[in-house]
Amino acid sequence: MRITDIIEKKKYGIHLEDKEIQYLIDAYVSGEAADYQLAAFAMAVYFQGMDDAETAALTMSMAESGHLLDLSALGNLSVDKHSTGGVGDKTTLIVAPLVASLGGYVSKMSGRGLGHTGGTIDKLSAIPGYKTVLEEDVFIRQTQEIGISVIQAGGVFAPADSKLYALRDVTATVDSIPLIASSVMSKKIAAGAKNIVLDVKTGSGALMKTYEASLLLAKTMVSIGKNCGRNVTALITDMDSPLGNAVGNTLEVEEAIAVLHGGGPKDLCTICQHLAGEMLALVHGGTAEEWKGKAAAALSNGNALEYFCKWIHAQGGDSKIIEDPSLLPHAKHSMTLYAPEAGYITHTDTQKIGHASLLLGAGRSKKEDTIQMGAGILLSAKCGDYVRKGDLLASLYTDDANTFSDAKDELLSSYTFSSEAPEVAPLIYDVIR
Repeated sequence: MRITDIIEKKKYGIHLEDKEIQYLIDAYVSGEAADYQLAAFAMAVYFQGMDDAETAALTMSMAESGHLLDLSALGNLSVDKHSTGGVGDKTTLIVAPLVASLGGYVSKMSGRGLGHTGGTIDKLSAIPGYKTVLEEDVFIRQTQEIGISVIQAGGVFAPADSKLYALRDVTATVDSIPLIASSVMSKKIAAGAKNIVLDVKTGSGALMKTYEASLLLAKTMVSIGKNCGRNVTALITDMDSPLGNAVGNTLEVEEAIAVLHGGGPKDLCTICQHLAGEMLALVHGGTAEEWKGKAAAALSNGNALEYFCKWIHAQGGDSKIIEDPSLLPHAKHSMTLYAPEAGYITHTDTQKIGHASLLLGAGRSKKEDTIQMGAGILLSAKCGDYVRKGDLLASLYTDDANTFSDAKDELLSSYTFSSEAPEVAPLIYDVIR
């Protein structure tokens, strides 16, 4: 086989065999194939697409380019959750102990945030002492003992994906459904869980801005899972408004703890119960609806909170934060934003809200940037709410008061007001099984 022949076939939309895709990926990882050749291949895929078999083959080739975690000791009880990214998405902090409290084994490798979307590992890093890196045997043993381990994804998993993603980022080929789907699923398959639930976001704060694009991505990833021997369910959920009220690492940890205490914002509670229901249905059988009811009970009776405490303690974190959030890092400065006019909030540009939080120091523009754990935004009014002129819209937090001006302007520009109440988008658009 020759690399140029493989690129040529895809350029004309001709189906690639599994062995051709495997050869291309192996050659790229070994250095035999050059960056410019994979760039040409990515652009060919961007325009010609890939069928289900090709996308599954690409996924497995990238997963097998590095270490494959063996979770066979957990049997069918191992389950992972992945979100395609959004603003205020702290669901893992709630769903992981929720599922563990009901007999699932949540073994999860997560990433850090970049741009307007937050990362689970950054949120967990706000907890004093929390270890984001564990040895593999410790990771598996902890999952067996308490039902949860959440660590930072390492470079030994799907290294071909890391190389290809960096190339796509600079060649305008990020937004290709087969390349997005294979990127996500290669890491999930390498991480070893038998069952996977995907939270595919849609809206202004998501990678996929439209329902149609989100549906296509969800169906593609579910198909990959089926072809690669995994049980996969995908939910398409709203990201046209931030999830919950808190945006920023410490603020989101505090909000997650509030939910685990039986309170918290209704939208966040609802999404977490749905995700947990789907995860537990894959693990135990039965319907997602009945497991959703049991998940709601585990939140109200304190069982999920107990498992959160066990999890944080097991990974070196200070579990006293559950009763004393002052132990978390907090920002030095705060300011408030008030409604400039009366009316219903008909839309919030969620990407702008995420960007305002980034300006305050809660996120990264570059991988090397340092995060202020206490920085962020606490929303007091969201889409669908009626506000009077001068009502509190949001509170902003940062260690650098010089950032307030730009962040306030960006946040204010995200709101649209009207005299008529809007039609509020559903939290969950669809479930693909």
